Amino acid sequence: MRAVVLEEFAGPLEVREIDRPTPGEGQVLVRVHASGVNPLDTKIRAGRAAHARVRPPAVLGMDLAGQVVETGAGVSGLAPGDEVYGLTGGVGDLQGSLAQFAAVDARLLARKPATLSMREAAALPLAVITAWEGLVDRAGVRAGQKVLVHGGAGGVGSVAVQIAAARGAEVFATASAARTPLVRRLGAVPIDYTSVPVERYVAEHTGGAGFDIVFDTVGGQVLDASFEAVRSYTGHVVSALGWGTHALAPLSFRAATYSGIFTLLPMLTGRGREHHGEILREAAALVDEGKLRPLLDGTRYTLADVADAHRSVESGTADGKVVVDVEP
Repeated sequence: MRAVVLEEFAGPLEVREIDRPTPGEGQVLVRVHASGVNPLDTKIRAGRAAHARVRPPAVLGMDLAGQVVETGAGVSGLAPGDEVYGLTGGVGDLQGSLAQFAAVDARLLARKPATLSMREAAALPLAVITAWEGLVDRAGVRAGQKVLVHGGAGGVGSVAVQIAAARGAEVFATASAARTPLVRRLGAVPIDYTSVPVERYVAEHTGGAGFDIVFDTVGGQVLDASFEAVRSYTGHVVSALGWGTHALAPLSFRAATYSGIFTLLPMLTGRGREHHGEILREAAALVDEGKLRPLLDGTRYTLADVADAHRSVESGTADGKVVVDVEP
């Protein structure tokens, strides 16, 4: 089969012929139709993502959408012909989705939302799972709460806005001035972070009390700002990028709670993979109810164009999630 292989970190991404995998126990063989490109993919390629633990030569690509063509022993609930999507590889020792076929742990998959194309479905898994783990699993988002999403126009942020809104919360989201119309269309009250300081938007939107949940998808100084924007006692800050050194005093003085998210953990350790499939099934229902849609960049890429797709993500010029067409 054809696959994009990284022979060495920071080296070129080239299409090679490699052996087609055979599904083992608990796995299904998926014909990959589309592969989503995430910022983490570009960091892995450059050798700047030790937490993903990839050893070249490796096939990258974490998100996929495709069709089951064969099932291994012990698989139930999926059969040849099923259209599926998932966050399935490209980290650790798991083959990625930039290949015509992938042998995938069936627990990491769910049936593709019926109302989405393969390209659209491939744009969702990492973003959906990260947003769900933060908002639902850690913070327990519910109706009546005020939720602030930092980076509401981004890949994870745009999904987080929609999930929080679907669960009945009143949602606010930071974005640049140019992206505020998009944030509003997604269902959030936009906050222009370039011109409105934390204390002002906390006063304006919460009467100074703070937000019930603050979901940080940016990290760095934005996580520090999250500690200042959260409600006292019952407030919860969740971050997908809490990797720096931060002063906890603002959070502690509010007696609030912090949770981190590490979405790759089930793939790297093998523990908790069933929950990824459960999240994707819940998300598929939201999609088919019209409550969740991916933001998709319109440029089409093939396996031969993967380097261009990575450059688009790295440069920040993509208008939505970049997706590679693996098979038509």
